[in-house]
Amino acid sequence: MTTSPTAAGAARTAKPQTVALIGATGFVGARLLAELVARGHRVTAIVRNPGKVPALDGVTARAGDVHDRDGLAALLAGHDAVISAVHFLASDGPTLLAAVRKSGVPRYLVVGGAGSLEVAPGVRLVDTEGFPEIYLGEARAGAAYLDLLRAERALDWTFLSPSAVIAPGERTGRFRLGDDALLVGADGESRISAEDFAVALVDELERPAHPRRRFTVGY
Repeated sequence: MTTSPTAAGAARTAKPQTVALIGATGFVGARLLAELVARGHRVTAIVRNPGKVPALDGVTARAGDVHDRDGLAALLAGHDAVISAVHFLASDGPTLLAAVRKSGVPRYLVVGGAGSLEVAPGVRLVDTEGFPEIYLGEARAGAAYLDLLRAERALDWTFLSPSAVIAPGERTGRFRLGDDALLVGADGESRISAEDFAVALVDELERPAHPRRRFTVGY
């Protein structure tokens, strides 16, 4: 079991960064926003409706359209890193990637999906019998975006996949990290809280360990 260096009571030593967070009011995005602020980072929260962004110290809300390459690139420019927490079906992969590339921001972290994780060598979760039909479209779009990133030659990107189940829960700071294989606990469950997912992604922001790679987090 990995213990995050930022678990309760641990000293924080990372230098604060300026982060553009796309989708800051979504299910995972809101938790990322809270985690980033708690660690002292300055965040530009890019959303469709800035009025929904909570008033927090160090947070600037900006209206942005993920389908507007040039407008989004202008909003992203000048930050230390970009974190994308938007649904894959709610954006156009090539347009989003082109905006990040055009912005000149040196690091790009992506909230990924679990569907592209392998349950056996060469067998993705999304391709297994019984995968919930309601999630098929999003899972396949996420896998396609990961393929785009793997073909990318200019960006320093990282894609974090959750376990099969990601749900509201406790921020424990204790979890396991993996690569391309789905993580399953001793209880046979594959799960992670959205709060601990946020911890793992901000850990990666502060201490890069998976450049130009996908990794995963679970209990």
